[in-house]
Amino acid sequence: MSLLSVEQLDTAYGVVQVTRDVSMTVEEGEIVTIIGPNGAGKSTILRAISGLLKPRRGTISFNGRNVTGLPADRMAALGVVMVPEGRRIFGDLTVRENLRIGAYCRRDEDGIERDIAQMESYFDILAKKRDAKGSALSGGQQQMLAIARGLMARPRVLILDEPSLGLAPVMVRDVRSVIGAVRDKFGAAVLLVEQNASLALAVAERGYLLQHGKIVASGSIGELRESSLMRELYFGEQRAAAGE
Repeated sequence: MSLLSVEQLDTAYGVVQVTRDVSMTVEEGEIVTIIGPNGAGKSTILRAISGLLKPRRGTISFNGRNVTGLPADRMAALGVVMVPEGRRIFGDLTVRENLRIGAYCRRDEDGIERDIAQMESYFDILAKKRDAKGSALSGGQQQMLAIARGLMARPRVLILDEPSLGLAPVMVRDVRSVIGAVRDKFGAAVLLVEQNASLALAVAERGYLLQHGKIVASGSIGELRESSLMRELYFGEQRAAAGE
């Protein structure tokens, strides 16, 4: 039994269908990526899994339970937490207050304080900036805060939507390290959507290639790298951009 499974998922916004017949799994302690061109429907799948969008058709199961259509707060309480694209921290709140919001569904005050200390220990910039407003942080610092805030819910699956978006190359390297730590240090599986294919392929163990709302290739990262569709969509685009 997979920790998270999606079967024959269709999603839509109004009458506009976005994804069709999407099936995928995430195992305990695994890092899985969904990659594909802009507009392929990657973020829409994440929204459906995390409870922000009700699927048109299909089944989402978590830890053996059918959770299709459950709202985001229920999904977070069960252990499926999403860090959205664009970070979306609370700019008027301090770093520490943002972290506490991540634990809104918890009631173990001592545990919350221990986890804040753990986040500040790992993300040392958050300790240095604990009393700063979220809006005063750099883009990379805000991304670290957004991931730490998600971890405050003690997720079993942390969903990351475009975590490297808009970041300088040095911060992209930091994000890569943090994604690995989510699994290795904090014990959560990761479902990653990332436009930066190099980052996604470097950090994930398995992946799904999405095109026009459908999965067109899947497998281990090595298998994806050898996929003709993958080479055409990504490596061909990279050569074209380089003028080759």
